[in-house]
Amino acid sequence: MAAVVCCLSSLVIILLAIHLVVPYSYKYCINVSHSRRLIFKCTQKTTKNISVVMEDLPEHLVNLTIFTTPIEYIPGKAFIKFKDLQMLQLSGNRLRILSDLSFDGLNQLKFLDLGYNNISSLRPELFANLHNLTFLNLSHNHITRLPVNIFSECQLRLNTLILQNNLLKNFSEIVEAVSRLKNLNTLELCQNNLPSLLHSNISLPQSLRKLYLCENNLDRLGCERHFLSRIQILDLSSNFRLTAEAFQNVDLKGTNYLKLSYTQVNVTSLLNISNIKAGHVDFTTTGVKTDSMLRELCKMLCRKGESLNTLRLGNNSISYLQNDTLSYCPTIKTALNLSNNCFGSSSDKISDKCFGSSPDKISDCLGFLGENKYLEKFYFEHNHITSLTSCKDVELRFDRLEELSFRYNRILSVDAYSFYHTRNVKILKLNINTIAFLHHEALKGLSKLEILRLDNNLLTDLFADTFEDLIALQYLYLRNNRISVIFNGTFLNLKNLKTLDLGGNKIAKIEPSGFEGLQSLSKLYLDGNNLKQIHISLHRVFMDTLTVLDLERNLIYFPAQIVNFQFVKLRKLADLKLGGQRPYGLAVLRQKFFNGLGNLTSLYLGNNQIWYIAVDAFDDLTNLYFLSLERCCVVNIELKPGVFKNLRKLSWLILRNAGFRTFSREVFGNMTGLKTLELNHNAMQTIEVDVLEAWPHLQYLDIRSLPLLCTCQNSLLQNWTNYNQRVQVAYLYNLRCPKGEEKMFYNFNTDVCFVDLGKDVFFITSTVVAFLTAFPLLYVKLYWKVKYGYYVFRAWFSDQWRKFKEEEKCTYDAFVSYNSKDEEWVMVQLLPNLEGNDSSLKLCLHHRDFEPGRDIVDNIVNAVYSSRKTICVVSRNFLQSEWCSLEIQMASYRLFDEHRDVLLLIFLEPVSERQMSSYHRMRKVMLKKTYLQWPGWDCFNPEQAQEVFWNQLRRAVKSGNKLETEDNETLASPDYDDLGDSDTHTLTADGNY
Repeated sequence: MAAVVCCLSSLVIILLAIHLVVPYSYKYCINVSHSRRLIFKCTQKTTKNISVVMEDLPEHLVNLTIFTTPIEYIPGKAFIKFKDLQMLQLSGNRLRILSDLSFDGLNQLKFLDLGYNNISSLRPELFANLHNLTFLNLSHNHITRLPVNIFSECQLRLNTLILQNNLLKNFSEIVEAVSRLKNLNTLELCQNNLPSLLHSNISLPQSLRKLYLCENNLDRLGCERHFLSRIQILDLSSNFRLTAEAFQNVDLKGTNYLKLSYTQVNVTSLLNISNIKAGHVDFTTTGVKTDSMLRELCKMLCRKGESLNTLRLGNNSISYLQNDTLSYCPTIKTALNLSNNCFGSSSDKISDKCFGSSPDKISDCLGFLGENKYLEKFYFEHNHITSLTSCKDVELRFDRLEELSFRYNRILSVDAYSFYHTRNVKILKLNINTIAFLHHEALKGLSKLEILRLDNNLLTDLFADTFEDLIALQYLYLRNNRISVIFNGTFLNLKNLKTLDLGGNKIAKIEPSGFEGLQSLSKLYLDGNNLKQIHISLHRVFMDTLTVLDLERNLIYFPAQIVNFQFVKLRKLADLKLGGQRPYGLAVLRQKFFNGLGNLTSLYLGNNQIWYIAVDAFDDLTNLYFLSLERCCVVNIELKPGVFKNLRKLSWLILRNAGFRTFSREVFGNMTGLKTLELNHNAMQTIEVDVLEAWPHLQYLDIRSLPLLCTCQNSLLQNWTNYNQRVQVAYLYNLRCPKGEEKMFYNFNTDVCFVDLGKDVFFITSTVVAFLTAFPLLYVKLYWKVKYGYYVFRAWFSDQWRKFKEEEKCTYDAFVSYNSKDEEWVMVQLLPNLEGNDSSLKLCLHHRDFEPGRDIVDNIVNAVYSSRKTICVVSRNFLQSEWCSLEIQMASYRLFDEHRDVLLLIFLEPVSERQMSSYHRMRKVMLKKTYLQWPGWDCFNPEQAQEVFWNQLRRAVKSGNKLETEDNETLASPDYDDLGDSDTHTLTADGNY
């Protein structure tokens, strides 16, 4: 008894466990960490209830993002079950109201983002229990006041508070509210309505180092002298009414960066009034527009006896500097920034910012830097200079300059020895200009250069001596130029180059030694060019160094007849991109296509038109981790079983819009290491569950936008997606049935797909038992009565059947069964002679009379039984066709089993006994009935013989179909003896010639 109770208890537990199974897919969220179930992103565009969005999420998550939802309200204890939650992002929603206890229970929360919502007020107890909070973002809301007691003394860990872009006006309330935050380091208050920094006796937290007050309405500071003394970064930019007088009696000696752009502050007056060090002021957009103003500023800096690490003079509309102007400044030790000024502006190119005229090039080779020989970084971006001239004979040298940037100018030409005065520079940026002419010797002397940016220009040619002196160069960027040829020896001296970016050019030819010398190159980008093949020098030069090769968006095409291996020597290649080949993409991946790439981990083949993939194309990719076949192939490409057999380490497979209609285990089953599979936007209507079960490590499946049928064919898939505990199906509960149906895939009705076998077995066995019990009794008692009744019924039924048949009218006179290769004879000979010539016969032809969309077997059966006769046009091709075999079997069934004379055989050519051996029904017909032989043109008198043939065939078709006797019947057969040749095609009753 105890054992029975134990078994029943176990059964109950199992049933409850099955009933309480929680699927791994989620209604409104995606687990972006897949296996750990820790990081979730949720988006939902209909529900306003945040609890609905989170209802199926696991309790142990640590990172939750909810965005782009219409949620307006967060109730109390909305996140109470997520005890381990550390990061909560609720930005980009429509939140208006937050309950006092909205975040109650989140004791582990460190990061809270409430930005970009509609919050107008905050309740005092809102953040009361967030003891571990370090980051809080409330930017881009409509908050008008910050409650003074909103932060408790327990919230000692808050490090960053962002209140940017709100409607705050009372700075004193803000100070009082944050004064208890003993670890607050950054306070962001930009884009509010603060008129001043007036405050009560309460001070800012001593830990505060960064205070951002840009884009407010400040016209004065009004704060106590030492109120800002600990602030290191102070941003007061875009306060248009702020003047230098506002800094009177304000202690800024601790500030090491003060930003005053777009204010009314006169920097000279500021330096006279304030105790801030001049080198800590950002003079960007402070109105230092002319040479004289800058000279006055420099003199002021010298009088204060201060050294300068960095001088920022950007965006001041400076158009010209005399050679001695900066000599009045203290020595600049680190960096000078003259970006966003008007150097090079001419009188015919006057803009709102730049006016007047100035030289259109730097002709003095940075002579205006004066005695600043120790400068390390010089930024001259976003100006209007058009050329860089030769500096070979200039005496002034800047030997400590390591970074030089001329980005975003209008440079057209770079002359020889343009950087001879800066020969120790390590980083040179000339990108995003219009350089069309780069002199062969423009880069002479730059033997220590490590990074060279020449991308986004108009360069057309590179020559052997262009980079001759750049022996230390490691990174060369030439993307988005107009280079068409790589000449021999172009990179010969770049033995230390690690990255070469030639993407976005027009390269169509690489000379044999074009890449010679690049013995350390690791990353090569050739995407977006006009290459038609993979250059042979890649194998010779990069066999032991190249790890990344990007060949996307070229003209590469591999005809099927090419047999040489393209990548066989690139032994260390880890990342290969071949996607988007123009105009139609790769067509064929032939045998051993990726031979030699045993270390490849990532392969991109998307955006091609592949129509054939050899079964061993991927065999060498045993270490492949990532494979992208997005939009790779022609629609309904046939993949051979075993094509992916060696990809056992593949973890991520992208098949978005790849043109696949089927998904079989024979093709994809070997990828046992697969974790992420993206199948969306294909044409698969069904997916077999055993294919998915073949991948033990699968964690994420994306089947969005598949036209999955909501029928019994997918009942197992529906059950698997709803109840599996291993694989997350992306947005499962948003998957809809095909167009025209309002049902959802996860809950369409599958009751009709399952039969209650228990009831069926019970009724069947009960019936059989009852019959076996009653049969002996009935046999003994009712044998003669049953037998007499049977014969009476048979006689009655035969009479009724005969009357019915006499009244039967067929749709066609004959159904013609033939092979498509004999269609010409049927259309040219048979059809005109039976339907033409005023004949009343009507034939049924499959290409003309079969019902479109109907199953072919149903069409054949209907054709045989809707025709009085079936004409089989027999040839060697006919005997090899499965459909023709089915048609003659249907007709012979009516002949032998229904005793109806319906079958006519026409032999177009001699057929051997061996070829007829597998058609026993046809041989039986030939033994039982005579048949017609097409005379052709090799008989004695073909024209007359064919005329007799057609007469006899028409007569046979019109004859009745009731068999008179069982033996020795004769179909209509032509009498060829009448033609005068007794040896020509005479048919006998036994079917022999």
